[in-house]
Amino acid sequence: METGTTDLCDKFSDRINVALPIGLKDFGAVKAFHGQIVTVKCFEANPLVRQTLEKDGTGKVLVVDGGGSKRCALMGDNIAELAIQNNWSGIIIFGCIRDSVAVSRLSIGIKALDVVPLKSGKKIEGDVNVIVNFANIDFIPNQFVYGDEDGIIVSQYSLII
Repeated sequence: METGTTDLCDKFSDRINVALPIGLKDFGAVKAFHGQIVTVKCFEANPLVRQTLEKDGTGKVLVVDGGGSKRCALMGDNIAELAIQNNWSGIIIFGCIRDSVAVSRLSIGIKALDVVPLKSGKKIEGDVNVIVNFANIDFIPNQFVYGDEDGIIVSQYSLII
């Protein structure tokens, strides 16, 4: 990302929403990423995350509302590699990941609350491309999200030319 979230806040403060700092940590090798929002809402089961990341993600960021659960991981290195293969720009998870050492070497932006070794359930349940809310912000499908070491912002329109 050529322009960081701080610069975007300075330039477009009237056109953005800023996520509250809720402890999301950077896990992928890429620290700054942006793209059009695609959402998954699920709780302790990741099949919809995998199914979504199996699709073309060019210019997109997957935002996962995992309910903030720290009991199991919604993504590990295999799913992160799948995201890379399908050209996703990044992933933001209001939940946990696993395989953090392997994920840290992967060329993708990933933010999540924490790590836990337990994999999630495999029951297909949840919603795709619905408005999700965490960090006091609505993540609306087809809007744009920008993430880096300083935080996360959302805009109705693309701010990168």
